[in-house]
Amino acid sequence: MSALVTRRQLAENLSFSSLAWGAWRLRTSPDVSGTNDIVRIMETALDLGITTFDHADIYGNYGCEDYFGEALATVPHLRNRMEIVTKCDIALVCDARPDNRINHYNTTKPHIIKSVETSLANLRIDHIDTLLIHRPDPLMLADEVADAFNSLQQAGKVRYFGVSNFKPSQFNLLQSRLDQPLVTNQVECSVLELGPVFDGTFDLMQQNRVTPMIWSPLGGARLFKDKDDAVAAHLRPILEEMRVKYDVAGIAEIAIAWLLALPCQPIPVLGTMKPERIQAATQACNITLDRQDWFAILVAAQGHPVP
Repeated sequence: MSALVTRRQLAENLSFSSLAWGAWRLRTSPDVSGTNDIVRIMETALDLGITTFDHADIYGNYGCEDYFGEALATVPHLRNRMEIVTKCDIALVCDARPDNRINHYNTTKPHIIKSVETSLANLRIDHIDTLLIHRPDPLMLADEVADAFNSLQQAGKVRYFGVSNFKPSQFNLLQSRLDQPLVTNQVECSVLELGPVFDGTFDLMQQNRVTPMIWSPLGGARLFKDKDDAVAAHLRPILEEMRVKYDVAGIAEIAIAWLLALPCQPIPVLGTMKPERIQAATQACNITLDRQDWFAILVAAQGHPVP
């Protein structure tokens, strides 16, 4: 069965693949030992139609962008087939940032611009397709962030902008100061984390015709690894039942298909470093869950019937 990774139109001149690949574990995964492994991931994803690659400056203690960029420099022709997303504003205490005394957020204009310039250098690219503010900053001056975005866009360093982990009010605040639309809000959601489905986050995305991205779409592998997780244990039988019904290899594909059925048309970000699992995940794009099957999974996730 061939996979069908479709496209999501985020802006007039910007589209993402309906699944993205995320670099969060690039420096810590035992499945990645060097440049050749990273290139193999890139080529596998692109050949499957997964063209959107998700980064953040802090991933791998500020090391993942450079690791990816080093590999991309060996196959620079692949850049034209990619949309590269990265994030900024989290400031971590680590050896790579000795001036940070405490983990904090920084949405000042100088920090945003410096972060982008560092990301561009590390990724070995001349522009970022979409820059996200990684976490809501209680000290954020929306006008200052807007000024930073305008400067970066005018300089040709960033094409589009979005946010990550923003609640509806935070999204609306920043959007109110921008001339261009925020193109995404990347949030955590899965059959184990239903918050955005019910807290207004996805309602706002659908209302504004904004395409959200989803991190940890498999609950950080809780569905597979945590045998003491009561919710995951309750979900596995129904996911397995659906796996058989829809004739796919694993329950991961069902869990991803459940997310793809949401009317806000989210883009799950795959965290696996295994090319074969990337390929398997694309089978979710072929699954159209029956409405009652979708609700059966929701009921198992919530632990009670719908009201």
